[in-house]
Amino acid sequence: MSLWNRAQQLPPDLLRQVYGETFPIEVRHYLASWIEDNLRQWSEIEVDNHSHAQFAASVLQQLIAEIEAKAGSYSNQDELFLTRIKLQEAAVMFKTRYQSDPLSLIATIRNCINREHQLIQQNENVMNSPGGMMQSNMVIDPSAEIVQQLEVLKARTRETADDLRQLASDQESFALQYHNCTSYDASFASAKNHNVAPEVLRELQMKKQESEMLLNQRASGLINSRMNLQEKHKVTIDRLAAIQQRILDEELINWKKEQRMAGNGRLMCAGKLDQIQAWCDSLAEIIWLNRHQIKECERHLSQMPLKTGGYINLLPTLNEHITRLLSSLVTSTFIIEKEPPQVMKTNTRFTSTVRLLVGGKLNVNMTPPQVRVTIISECQAQSLLQTDSTMKNDASGEILNNTGTMEYNQSNRQLSVTFRNMQLRKIKRAEKKGTESVMDEKFALLFQSQFSVGGGELVFQVWTLSLPVVVIVHGNQEPHAWATISWDNAFTEQGRIPFQVPEQVPWPQVAEMLNMKFASATGKGLSPENLDFLASKAFRSTQSSDYSQMLLSWSQFCKEPLPDRNFFTFWEWFYGVMKVTREHLRQLWNDNSIMGFVGRRQAEEMLKECASGTFLLRFSDSELGGVTIAWMYEDQSKGDQRDVFMVQPFTSKDFAIRPLADRINDLPYFIFLYPNRPKDQAFGKYYTPIVSESSNTPGNGYVKPHLVNIVPGFPGPGSSDMFSIYGHTDASNPPSVSSVNSAVEPTNHLDKKPVMESPLFDAANVLSNFPS
Repeated sequence: MSLWNRAQQLPPDLLRQVYGETFPIEVRHYLASWIEDNLRQWSEIEVDNHSHAQFAASVLQQLIAEIEAKAGSYSNQDELFLTRIKLQEAAVMFKTRYQSDPLSLIATIRNCINREHQLIQQNENVMNSPGGMMQSNMVIDPSAEIVQQLEVLKARTRETADDLRQLASDQESFALQYHNCTSYDASFASAKNHNVAPEVLRELQMKKQESEMLLNQRASGLINSRMNLQEKHKVTIDRLAAIQQRILDEELINWKKEQRMAGNGRLMCAGKLDQIQAWCDSLAEIIWLNRHQIKECERHLSQMPLKTGGYINLLPTLNEHITRLLSSLVTSTFIIEKEPPQVMKTNTRFTSTVRLLVGGKLNVNMTPPQVRVTIISECQAQSLLQTDSTMKNDASGEILNNTGTMEYNQSNRQLSVTFRNMQLRKIKRAEKKGTESVMDEKFALLFQSQFSVGGGELVFQVWTLSLPVVVIVHGNQEPHAWATISWDNAFTEQGRIPFQVPEQVPWPQVAEMLNMKFASATGKGLSPENLDFLASKAFRSTQSSDYSQMLLSWSQFCKEPLPDRNFFTFWEWFYGVMKVTREHLRQLWNDNSIMGFVGRRQAEEMLKECASGTFLLRFSDSELGGVTIAWMYEDQSKGDQRDVFMVQPFTSKDFAIRPLADRINDLPYFIFLYPNRPKDQAFGKYYTPIVSESSNTPGNGYVKPHLVNIVPGFPGPGSSDMFSIYGHTDASNPPSVSSVNSAVEPTNHLDKKPVMESPLFDAANVLSNFPS
């Protein structure tokens, strides 16, 4: 099937995006076979190589001949009358548009065919996927559409450049004709004054009249050319404004939103900023060329003003409009490529990178601009946006190494500067209101610069604000500071007043944010069951509910303490869990060996249905960043009495001494990871290898001890020592739970710590490879 036959399966709206005034769809349809037969031959033409212009000109002539031949074949068919007219109009359009620049025709054809091919591939991929028929009318490639529109604008710019050259030529011809006309006027006046023969006088008068008529015709043509050219510029500027708005207000804003969400852990689309820079570079080039053409038009007009009736000079308005577009483009593309840390500790080094997306095309690097960084408060940020004032000296702190020079990298065509050694020395805080703390207060880094364009013709004052930052002075302020930043990143509304956020948001949005942060920190996100558990904890609910329609407030999120836990909030509990998982339990969490988000009562109910020795790992409700082990134990000495026990929670300090997998390995009565997975299968690859006897005695003569984890009242390594301490020396017959109930108790009492953490059982740190 030919390419065009496949293209006709596309939705009509998509084809209308590809073909238009630069290449009518009628030409593509009626000359489809001829076009596709010659594509390979045309691929040899380099559109940037002017030596190939003659080859391109021959293609143009062949195309026009084919169009005219096709139109002629319909001359006697009334039902195709409109088609014949369309084709004839297309032939005339190709002559006028591409005669002086046939290479642009090749570029236009290639762009249309490539775009057509992309849409076909996308459409066929969707059609071949499940539910593809339902989605086929949604196929669209915004990036390719933007590229196509920019190519159209480039073609229009080349066309108006040709028109401008023709206008200059016409104006020179008019000047010559004006000179001839004044000569005839002078000759006729002289002859009239000197009483020359009537025949000579009549001849001079006829030449004078002919010259004046020709002059008027040229003047009229010149005025029409000026009006047509300024109308073309008006259309171009309107289209430039539309595509620039789309790139800056949609694509660049979406990238900035992605950047903000990356602060909460979402991965950014690689290469998106480079793509936006390519679009902005094209915009800058097109705008600059059109601005230059408009200024040239103004110069021609001033050199030769002509009296006209209804002619309205739009050039000053067009110049003002396109200069505003350029200003908006430059100021909007001064962006922070790498944000500074959003939780910033005083006297700690940090980095950031700013970039001007249009610096290369506008040659801003010819006078390398300086960039200065200051930190401003929320109130100062509001004032800045309201007044749009720049280069202020007001600051809310002192930053070291806060100036840098932008440099142009030729390889990637980027104009940027990286601040590698900034450091916040001082911070001035605002007066607190109500329950506000320093961790609720937001600041922002203000980056400012000044750019010269066109050899100093235009000077732009530019600035941009970083994402909000919270300044802390101590590590224990970090959790609450991250609550402020996470809430701001997730729930900021576009166009807000800095740095306002909603007081309450729907739980599904909070759940999405928590999942994003946990997945970024640990490598694996949260399941629906995990999120339901978090919802019940956040809303302080003890019964199952539908949380999807509920609103969670900022106060519930990180201000109000959890019930019976007056020393920490929901966010502090979640942050502690996330931190200990990231630092010590990442692999176990990714292997699904940690259930984690399960309540004490639910864990008991789950384990009571399992075999003795079944255990699970859950995050503690009472210890920040704590992990406890709950297990089912069946005491045969008490008539198969079954109880669920829980080890006192381990924390990061414990895992720094001995990893969780080794602690589980130490306890032989932990047999199955819930529901029935053998312990060694789940944790075996994470056990720390025991050193051999030959390598246990280093050259210093000391014997290296080996830490062992035991729980009083249950059999385990070093149990004979433990039993002797408790007055029970028969290691073959471990004591019942009741005989050591001072050491381990069922879950309706307090958790107890493994012996290794108790000073009473230092003997549990047994020597490796020595009998215990």
